[in-house]
Amino acid sequence: MDLFIRLQYWSRKLSDIVLSRRIFRFLLAGMTLFGLFLFVPVPRFSSSLSTVLMAGEGSLLGAHIADDGQWRFPAPRELPEKYTTCLLLFEDEYFYFHPGINPASIFRAMKQNIRAGKIVSGGSTITMQVARMSGNAPRTVLNKLWEMIRALRLEVAKTKEEILLMYAANAPFGGNVVGFETAAWQYFERSPDHLTWAEAALLAVLPNSPGMLRPGFNQDRLKEKRDRLLQKLFEKGHIDTTELRLSIAESLPRGRRKLPDDAPHLVDHFLKTKPGQRIVTTIDNDLQQRASTALQRHSERLAANHIRHAGALIADVETGCVLAYVGNSRPGEKKAGHSVDMIRANRSSGSILKPFLYIAALQDGLILPETLLPDVPTQYGSYAPKNFHPRFDGAVPANDALSRSLNVPFVRLLRRYGGERFLRKMSDAGISSLNKGFDHYGLSLILGGGEVNLWELAGSYASMGRTLHHYTEEGSRYRTDDFHSLFLELPEKKEVTYTDYPPVFPAGAIWWAFEAMRSLVRPPEESGWENFASGQNIAWKTGTSFGFRDAWSVGINGRYVVAVWVGNASGEGRAGLLGGTTAGPLMFQLFDLLPQGEWFGTPYDDLTEAAVCSSSGYLAGTVCPHPDTLLVPNTVKAPPVCPWHKLVHLTPDRHFRTRISCEPNGEIITEPWFVLPPVMGWYYSRRNADYRFLPPKKPGCFDDENNPMEFIYPNPGAVVIRPVDLDGEKQDIVFKAVHANTRASVFWHLDGEYLGHTNAPHEIVCAPDTGKHVLTIVDNEGNRLQRRFKVIE
Repeated sequence: MDLFIRLQYWSRKLSDIVLSRRIFRFLLAGMTLFGLFLFVPVPRFSSSLSTVLMAGEGSLLGAHIADDGQWRFPAPRELPEKYTTCLLLFEDEYFYFHPGINPASIFRAMKQNIRAGKIVSGGSTITMQVARMSGNAPRTVLNKLWEMIRALRLEVAKTKEEILLMYAANAPFGGNVVGFETAAWQYFERSPDHLTWAEAALLAVLPNSPGMLRPGFNQDRLKEKRDRLLQKLFEKGHIDTTELRLSIAESLPRGRRKLPDDAPHLVDHFLKTKPGQRIVTTIDNDLQQRASTALQRHSERLAANHIRHAGALIADVETGCVLAYVGNSRPGEKKAGHSVDMIRANRSSGSILKPFLYIAALQDGLILPETLLPDVPTQYGSYAPKNFHPRFDGAVPANDALSRSLNVPFVRLLRRYGGERFLRKMSDAGISSLNKGFDHYGLSLILGGGEVNLWELAGSYASMGRTLHHYTEEGSRYRTDDFHSLFLELPEKKEVTYTDYPPVFPAGAIWWAFEAMRSLVRPPEESGWENFASGQNIAWKTGTSFGFRDAWSVGINGRYVVAVWVGNASGEGRAGLLGGTTAGPLMFQLFDLLPQGEWFGTPYDDLTEAAVCSSSGYLAGTVCPHPDTLLVPNTVKAPPVCPWHKLVHLTPDRHFRTRISCEPNGEIITEPWFVLPPVMGWYYSRRNADYRFLPPKKPGCFDDENNPMEFIYPNPGAVVIRPVDLDGEKQDIVFKAVHANTRASVFWHLDGEYLGHTNAPHEIVCAPDTGKHVLTIVDNEGNRLQRRFKVIE
């Protein structure tokens, strides 16, 4: 008995061991198969993609075909509900209920194929179709089995929504149109979100046989197929009777349509920087189209003068987001130079940088807003700057020099401020194109000796406006990141941080510059703008490069900045290509497309009332009569005091300057007198009739008075080249001087030889030989002045 029990025990034990081994083997085999299954590659698509540019509101701005010649948009983030409903009802009604393979569909397809004697149905699910499209293998039984395995693998790796997106982005829609969104734009010229039921149904049936049925080819069969799906939608309760009737009545597109091309240069930009991506920009498509139209019409008017190209940029001051980007005009047919993006092209700046120097000099206390700047004949070595209009004012307030864009005062101001220092300031302000040393540019930098571009220029002007706006609206503090470049895509939101110190330029100096720029005389078609309620306050500045090659105009108000360039992409200069007459009118046309923009508030906390000399614009000294009160930026720690008012002692009849020791009765009249340096005074008096020269000295009373004469030309140590006429003959040289006493006579001598005498104006012509010379002038009171110069061939 015991033996029998033992045998039973060991029998059961052995059976358990065998069974456990079978289970183990089964589990091991299952794990092995699952491990091998995980090594099956997940279906992926590596085909090149089109570069797609979207406006901020979702419309298509433009696109560039993929490298393989296919129009294949990047996959969208989600599919419209209408299209998803149509797709699932047509292709895979049980998509959300199977693991990638639908056995019922496969068996049904096998029966249909056997009955037909050929393959008429594949029984593929959407997941299987994605697996097939990613491999692009021939349709065989083995490939079908492999397709099923890959479909199962895809279902493990991706969600159902991701699989749908993969299908919609890579399904063929006829010709070289790939992807549902691409087809929506190619066939209907609209976003997929705005498709009708009929259009969504058409796109759902197209990938079924895109080579045989597509818009413009086999239209009747295609419509029949679409209408069957619409009927099914009705039967399933997705649309009602009215929607069914209207949808069936919709006609099919006759073929492909041209994609939007509203920002071709912007598409080219992103093709270089973000190829094969979908870029959602900050562009306002409606404004983009209207700005492009305005640019084209303006260019067509200028084409008569062979001025062929223009570029324009509109940006929001507060955010720095670009609202319109028109890289070049397109008058008529495409011509040479149209492909050049003039927003990014570096071109000679002309006078467009003068506001930056004005603000920088004001910030550092070199000038006050109304300080008189010298506007006299000037020469530094071989460089002799000239104003656009060939005249000199002698002295001009800094505000007027900016609003009138005078060249000579700003060249002299740049020399005082320092070239390298100014370049560093430009870099801080976002102008990176000026990337060489000051020795490369020289003093002509402020007149167009350097190259800038519209992109950086508009960004810097916008940054100044943003700084001023935030200072006046946010507790008289500066944001640390107010100076930044423009944005073409919405930037990430960052925490706002503040500082009490201006990161680049102070609010008070910016405000004064904008006030001066606001007074710039507008083009004739804008005359009387201030009399209309719709008139906008705009601070604007123009620029014209050497040789009339580039015309600039940049304007800003509290909401928008508009920057315009006009010229020829080839660099060809044209007479009449001026910032004020070619670029300025276009800039104002673009402002007319924008909503009314408010003006900037006054940054009172960054301005302090100061007594300023009414004649010189400097801080009033102790002898300045009738000073004015002016708001001066706080950053000006030690404003310069008026150097040009002095106390003058006069004889009782006011005919002569005198000293108390020279008057028998000791009677003199003492009064403050505004005295400019001789050259400045002489030119200033021609524009200001109330300027009074000093009376002459009383004979025999003065022995040590400063010399009342000054040379205008030649400059100290000048190297002079005698000009040559058309016949090759050397011409004479004109020497100029000025005398504080308009009634004085001046006697001229060259190397000790008498040349003659002059009365105002003091100019004399001579023909000195090659070599070094000494020019001497003597007035009728015995004052003497010498100037050494050299003549070369």
